[in-house]
Amino acid sequence: MSDIRIRDDRAAGRLEALDEGDEVVGRIEYFVLESPGRALVPVHTIVEPAHEGKGIAGSLARELYVMSAREETPVAPLCPYVVKWAGRHPEEAPAADPALLAAAKDWLRAHPGRF
Repeated sequence: MSDIRIRDDRAAGRLEALDEGDEVVGRIEYFVLESPGRALVPVHTIVEPAHEGKGIAGSLARELYVMSAREETPVAPLCPYVVKWAGRHPEEAPAADPALLAAAKDWLRAHPGRF
């Protein structure tokens, strides 16, 4: 995993893991919720099959929470992988506010073609 770097493509709503050739080998697709409060909302975690089992998904989830702390913006995870990761790492992943989770689900239902 040492040859993987992570970048945030905020405009596209992707946190990407890139290999040494700058090929995207994994990503978390997310959106930024603005109301009733600001939150990062991961929806999908995807790792290319040739790169599974290398810790990429976990590194992406960890970086999402690092971004969250740096920006002082909570995470409201809808992605099943991020939910499980957060449950295994409560010291790094604060519990999501139920109101933000509900608002994130409403936003996703209102934008069915986004993800």
